[in-house]
Amino acid sequence: MGWVVLGLIAALAVYLVMTYNGLVAMRQRVGQAFADIDVQLKQRHDLIPNLVETVKGYATHEKSTLDAVIAARNAAQGAGSVHDKAAAEQQLSGAVGRLLALGEAYPDLKASANFQQLQVDLGHVEDKLAAARRFFNNAVSEFNAAIQAFPAVLFAPQMGFTQREFFDVGETVRGQIEVAPTVKF
Repeated sequence: MGWVVLGLIAALAVYLVMTYNGLVAMRQRVGQAFADIDVQLKQRHDLIPNLVETVKGYATHEKSTLDAVIAARNAAQGAGSVHDKAAAEQQLSGAVGRLLALGEAYPDLKASANFQQLQVDLGHVEDKLAAARRFFNNAVSEFNAAIQAFPAVLFAPQMGFTQREFFDVGETVRGQIEVAPTVKF
């Protein structure tokens, strides 16, 4: 009888260790995914001054737009938490969108090879950033599900495993995404 109890305690201990190690691995995956987002954001932030300088040469009287882009970039670089980064990056995306729209108002700017190349580079970075966000959100989803599943839910909070936030686009962008596009011929 004593061996059976000892065997059950050993099995329970092995199970707890395996569950703990699995949660640690998932937490690391979430951290790695967030670091991947940071790498893409760094590339994006590095492209923006070049884009601003290119536009500045053609649209010198658009100072407020240029200043807004630089201010949004600085705010995005200084954001710390996932929620703050997502909000700052949303503001930066809007400012960069307004900056790129200036290309339509200035035909010489739109024809500039440098401006065109920066737009292409920014598009590639945005695609990589979207993929990194999807990977991060998937890792967060798996991690959050694992710490909420039984029996991990009984001991995960006491061992320091807490839910993580998703990298969310925000209510404004979500509202724009959910609206069907209109097509006019």
